[in-house]
Amino acid sequence: METPMHSINNLFAQLGLPSDQAAVENFIKTHSPLATDVALSDAPFWTPAQASFLCEEILKDADWAEVIDELNARLHAKD
Repeated sequence: METPMHSINNLFAQLGLPSDQAAVENFIKTHSPLATDVALSDAPFWTPAQASFLCEEILKDADWAEVIDELNARLHAKD
């Protein structure tokens, strides 16, 4: 059985955010870098539902975990 692969654009759609590439890049640019001691799901810009989804999917190591890790890395990166 194949594991579903989600894109960062799919993740943004799942979170109820604009999901076109320009919107994703703008979101990341606007909200990064996150401080190293701030977990992705604890960032102040998420709604409670978004934060819960991000946290739960990582804890379950669900099929969203890989793309959530990508978003985490991109938001914590210091360009």
